[in-house]
Amino acid sequence: MAVHHAKRERSVDLRPLGEELRDARTTAIVKSESFEAVRLIVRAGAEIPAHQVSGAITLHCLEGRVLLGLAESALELCASQWVYLDGGAGHSVKGIEDSSLLLTILFDR
Repeated sequence: MAVHHAKRERSVDLRPLGEELRDARTTAIVKSESFEAVRLIVRAGAEIPAHQVSGAITLHCLEGRVLLGLAESALELCASQWVYLDGGAGHSVKGIEDSSLLLTILFDR
C-alpha cells in the first residue's frame, strides 16, 4: 500500500501496513513552508544516528517498536504510542522491530 502525497482536505490512510511493511519505504506525505509529515520506515536493527531538527517534532508509532535515544535517556515507542520533542532536541531512532511511524515536523519561521 503506497502512501500518496496528501491533497488539501483529503484523508490519507495511515493504518498499519502489516505484511506490506517488509517492502515499504519511507514516504513524504506532505511538505509545506511550515509543516512536514512523513511515514518513516525503520527496519529492525537499523539506526538513524543522533541528530536534531530546528522545529518541534512528533513521532507516532503506527506499528512495530523503536528505541528513541534522547540527550540523557531513551524511550521505547510501541504501536499506538506518541511523543513530542521540542525543536533542537537531539535524538536518534533505532528499530527494535520493523516499524512504521508518522513523523511530523513544525518548522520555525
